[in-house]
Amino acid sequence: MKLTTKDMTVIGIMAALICVAGPLSISIGPIPLSLATLAVYLAGAVLGAKRGPLAVVIYLLIGLVGVPVFSGFSGGLQKLIGVTGGYLVGYLPCAFLTGLGVKDGQTTAEPKWKLPAFMVLGTAVLYLIGTIWFMVQTGNGLASAMSLCVIPFLPGDAAKIVAATLLAWPVRKAIYK
Repeated sequence: MKLTTKDMTVIGIMAALICVAGPLSISIGPIPLSLATLAVYLAGAVLGAKRGPLAVVIYLLIGLVGVPVFSGFSGGLQKLIGVTGGYLVGYLPCAFLTGLGVKDGQTTAEPKWKLPAFMVLGTAVLYLIGTIWFMVQTGNGLASAMSLCVIPFLPGDAAKIVAATLLAWPVRKAIYK
């Protein structure tokens, strides 16, 4: 994949957006409710399946070196390998799968269901990786992990998918016109 200056700029902007959104979180249990997911959806939707995950990699590397870009203004290796680390790692396939919902240069939602459907699929994989990671880290069973790590987040993630879908098309139109 050849990256143009424009690609690198937009990838950097999307990584910065994830860095700004990531720390903004509400603690509702062992897994915080964060705006990072909205930014990850936008990264995939705006940049596509090849470039969207690059923005997430940059975000994860920035957090890994200790910059407080993870939930609750935290960072470092301990956060990435801790109980919520699976959700951070799960942002990669989420951005990739979301990006499969758009074509390079596409600026209109045709068909309208495709992008949000791929966001839902990306969210399912994010939940799968994060929940299994959480279960291994804590020893919790599936029912307990689902009640702590998935069910409370469904309404918020549904709202984020709607918002990201609505925001993605004007942003794509501005970038790819």
